[in-house]
Amino acid sequence: MSLLRDNGEVAKLSEIPVKAITLLGSTGSIGTQTLDILQQYPDRFRLVGLAAGNNVELMARQIRQFRPEIVAICNEEKLAELKSAIADIDPQPIILAGDAGVIEVARYGDAEAVVTGIVGCAGLLPTIAAIEAGKDIALANKETLIAGGPVVNPLLQKHGVKLLPADSEHSAIFQCLQGVPEGGLRRIILTASGGAFRDWPVERLSEVTVADAITHPNWSMGKKITVDSATLMNKGLEVIEAHYLFGMDYDDIDIVVHPQSIIHSLIELQDTSVLAQLGWPDMRLPLLYAISWPDRVPTDWKPLDLVKAGDLTFREPDRHKYPCMDLAYAAGRAGGSMTAVLNAANEQAVALFLEEKIQFLEIPKVIEMACDRHQANNRQNPSLDDIIEADRWARQAVIEASQKLESVAQMVRV
Repeated sequence: MSLLRDNGEVAKLSEIPVKAITLLGSTGSIGTQTLDILQQYPDRFRLVGLAAGNNVELMARQIRQFRPEIVAICNEEKLAELKSAIADIDPQPIILAGDAGVIEVARYGDAEAVVTGIVGCAGLLPTIAAIEAGKDIALANKETLIAGGPVVNPLLQKHGVKLLPADSEHSAIFQCLQGVPEGGLRRIILTASGGAFRDWPVERLSEVTVADAITHPNWSMGKKITVDSATLMNKGLEVIEAHYLFGMDYDDIDIVVHPQSIIHSLIELQDTSVLAQLGWPDMRLPLLYAISWPDRVPTDWKPLDLVKAGDLTFREPDRHKYPCMDLAYAAGRAGGSMTAVLNAANEQAVALFLEEKIQFLEIPKVIEMACDRHQANNRQNPSLDDIIEADRWARQAVIEASQKLESVAQMVRV
């Protein structure tokens, strides 16, 4: 058996060394699917390090199965419980806790690539630690570039590290770009499923419940990103990420609603040729490509059947229905620390919505209020400390904005 590399060379399986991988966010959707891949291909990958939030039971099972050298649980209060759960494992891994522990896992040992599956801005510091340790990044945490792009991109160049997109849309773009000459790209077209409410009239959105918003018609994802899909903020954030990943101006990055989620994104070249990457909605494919690039690993996964896929349709996103999309474009064009504020404001707003402290339609309102407040203090060349401070400030700004909305609502009710 042989593998076809993207440069056209053929390599025999016996010639390809086992690749050492570290996984951050092992108990989430990205993490569990990454481990599914490692389980299926033990002759291609081995797990060096593993970090997760607070799910001790699942984390212990993962450690028992994959026997990493080092592990960290972010919730320090769960450290004793984790140690007890894996006390019979021999040899024992190095066991750490807290944010510092996760950072140590990210930089540890001989791992060649780090899969960043930690949700939100919490993934930024561990990703930077991995980059500074010279490890390639399989990026499944979009906030790393959205919040930290001004800092992360220079570090990638400084340390000679590759950043490989592991989400479906940017992986599709990356795959389409293989073999495209420098300067050949004209436009990026990101496809959006339209989320849970793509077929709802705008008037019904005032009725949205948390249960409605966390049910995606196509993809199986965590609650936060599923809500982002429902507001289309996920696509706005991907526009910003595409800007940092591929160096495209915001005027040259478009969004189109594609309800079937078969075409994962497209590129338009200078001669108007359009290239697309297609496949069933399955996060394992972009994850596998990110950790195996430039090789193509043969799989036994269900191949795409275009007849079964049926009609592929497209429509322009409704900007009135999805105001978060334009908020993201505006933040991207503002640049500097504004994208960090947008990202943190969105995280906080979604958290408040999931806690039923604000309504679905209030998510874009509190984000916009935070971004408007930040305009006068937007730093065009932010340091890492500036980004961390902008993140902290934006979360508090959203809480204050939500309290203002509640005060107004109470006055109206009276």
